[in-house]
Amino acid sequence: MRDLFFVKDYVALYEEMEGGNCEVFEFEHSLGKVYHQFIKREVPIFLEGGPYFDLLTPYGYGGPVITELKDKTRKDELVALFCQCFQDYCLKHNIVSEFVRFHPLVNNAQDFDSCYNVLFRRHTTGITLKGFEDPIQEEFSGSTRKRIRKALRDGVTYRITENPSNLDQFQEIYLTTMKRVGAEDFYLFDDAYFSKMIENLGEQMILVEAIFDSKVIGAELHFHTGPYVHTHLSGTIDGDINHLSPVYVMTYAIVLWAQEHGVEYIHSGGGVNPGPDDSLYLFKKRFGKNTEFDYYVGNKVWNKEIYDKLNEAANVNSDSGLFPAYRWS
Repeated sequence: MRDLFFVKDYVALYEEMEGGNCEVFEFEHSLGKVYHQFIKREVPIFLEGGPYFDLLTPYGYGGPVITELKDKTRKDELVALFCQCFQDYCLKHNIVSEFVRFHPLVNNAQDFDSCYNVLFRRHTTGITLKGFEDPIQEEFSGSTRKRIRKALRDGVTYRITENPSNLDQFQEIYLTTMKRVGAEDFYLFDDAYFSKMIENLGEQMILVEAIFDSKVIGAELHFHTGPYVHTHLSGTIDGDINHLSPVYVMTYAIVLWAQEHGVEYIHSGGGVNPGPDDSLYLFKKRFGKNTEFDYYVGNKVWNKEIYDKLNEAANVNSDSGLFPAYRWS
């Protein structure tokens, strides 16, 4: 199944940040088709026969995905054929290793666990709309619904903008929030990132804002493709606004919008840390009591001889648990 994360224009957002180029490998066989896109980066270590490259899934999710399967009983055979063909491709193009962030909603980790070393990373959260007449009643906790009712009574409203043409105010609120919580520099996206997002993905974007006393006090950016809405970035203004519950109101708003547009799932992502006690994860679960997804990552050494030589040149241990090890020297 195709989703935003399998769209080349999405991956292109991260080319400069990741120091590489978006490329696509498409495998076709009488058994079916596999689509695989990634960022290809040059390895910054000189070896004879180079330059050498490695692959990764950018921020978000991805990995190879079966887009057509002629015979469900022969899926494993299709995957094995893809794996062999992609192995040949990697050897031909000096690609040494790959790190994959599999998509929690399309379950491609399970499809390709014979090809990659697949590792469970964490649970992610979401809100199920499909099959629920009233997902707010079914998915939101009682205290969450109470906070939303109070915020709306107190005068908090919301605004939803499809295909927004300007993200200046959102960017300001988002960056303020990231600096307040001490986020890593990677998440401090610049002007070019937001401009490119509008240019590449504007038709998939939904901007949700919480408003109080004619002032925007919170904003969230979502992507909508097919049956899914993905919460991408969010933030709130500085100040004493917790009692106004802007995030609660914005989540309520996107659920109403998603219901009207036939969405089946809203994917909210996971916590900061993988454990079940992570505060962000627990907060998100307030809006999705019954919904949870499994997030897996995968790694693969496509050229072990060169991989070992790169680790030796970087003076790192191949068994360090970090991948690819040579980038952690």
